[in-house]
Amino acid sequence: MQLIALDPGHFHASLVQQEQYPGVDTTIKVFAPAGKEVEQYLQQVANYNQKDSPKVYWATDVYTGPGYLQRMLQCERGSIVILAGNNRLKPAYIQAATRAGMHVLADKPMAIDAAGFDSLKAAFATAAANHTQLYDIMTERYEIHNVLQKALSQIPAIFGTPEKGEPGNPAVIKKSIHHFKKTVAGKPLVRPAWYMDTREQGEGITDVTTHLVDLVQWTCFPEQELDYLKDISINSARAWPTMLNKTQYAAITGETEYNAALQSVVGKDGLLPVYANGSFDYNIRGLHARITVQWDYEAPEGGGDTHYSLLKGSKAALLVLQDKEQQYRPTLYIQPVENSAAYTKILHEQFALLNKQYPGVALREAGDKWEVIVPAALIEVHEQLFARVMKRFLQYVQAGEMPAWEISAMLAKYYTTTQAREKAGR
Repeated sequence: MQLIALDPGHFHASLVQQEQYPGVDTTIKVFAPAGKEVEQYLQQVANYNQKDSPKVYWATDVYTGPGYLQRMLQCERGSIVILAGNNRLKPAYIQAATRAGMHVLADKPMAIDAAGFDSLKAAFATAAANHTQLYDIMTERYEIHNVLQKALSQIPAIFGTPEKGEPGNPAVIKKSIHHFKKTVAGKPLVRPAWYMDTREQGEGITDVTTHLVDLVQWTCFPEQELDYLKDISINSARAWPTMLNKTQYAAITGETEYNAALQSVVGKDGLLPVYANGSFDYNIRGLHARITVQWDYEAPEGGGDTHYSLLKGSKAALLVLQDKEQQYRPTLYIQPVENSAAYTKILHEQFALLNKQYPGVALREAGDKWEVIVPAALIEVHEQLFARVMKRFLQYVQAGEMPAWEISAMLAKYYTTTQAREKAGR
């Protein structure tokens, strides 16, 4: 199988190259416009090749110049196109690749507005007709605290029955906080200027929320087909900007001046409004959920991106916290409705069984809650999870089909986020 990196403008494009895969050509074909973005991608791939392990060595066959997309479309049918970059361009790239009979593994989001969602629907139909696979990179399904939160929610003796919640009082709440200025693999991350333009990158309400909505579906309706027209409705939504000054913009992008496109939205005070923040309440099959994403300029000292996740059950709430109190490490708690001796006994009995599947997982009393102790052997850093997604995708490619629930989940997810954007008036 041939891998193709198409216009790799985001560092996620290289993360699937941290490993090599049986049956996959070790030469990656790269098609992109010339510039810093493709240079950074090639440098990162080269960095992986320089690691101690002899198991990873990628060669690259690179074309940068005019007509790069047309050149890419001349590659063999059945090639695998990796997409991570400008989100406004993704729908056209996905459409072109699927029409050419190629598989597509795309970084989120695959759609940033209603028009993009319509394009995505058409691409899934094209992929089905050409017997190819179209998939997005949902790394958070493999993060161990999310895995364990889902597993615990499937144990009635611990969780009980899922609460449905009500408008204004959701039963599921997910929030993540991110930062424009950050360090990746020990080096300051330089973002392209278009990343700060939500017309190119997409607004927060349709970007990072993709992961959060996916987790709601994956956790609460596992392997169930969803009908987005019948099962989903947006109750309320709002979006707001992070205001950046020129010094902060320069620290993020390496550019000393706003580009022409951004100049049109910069205020008289010289501040750039980046609509990276959003929140919405919605109903999915009677379950009330709230999704919130927030982008700050820079993380507090010792901190980084954070994740909050709450699931309410009749016997207990399951809570993932990641803040200063937890030293910014994700921590999973079980909050019993009634923390009785009988419930404690059941909890320990169930964890003895859970330990067979997740060795080393244990309980520790934490006031009126129970902390779930996760051994280091089960914890993988975020960058490692991309290979997990790649391996799952390759299984679908080799099988020649993808479960129907996966396709319905992607359509439901992007319908949710793009409809939330519409509801927010953005």
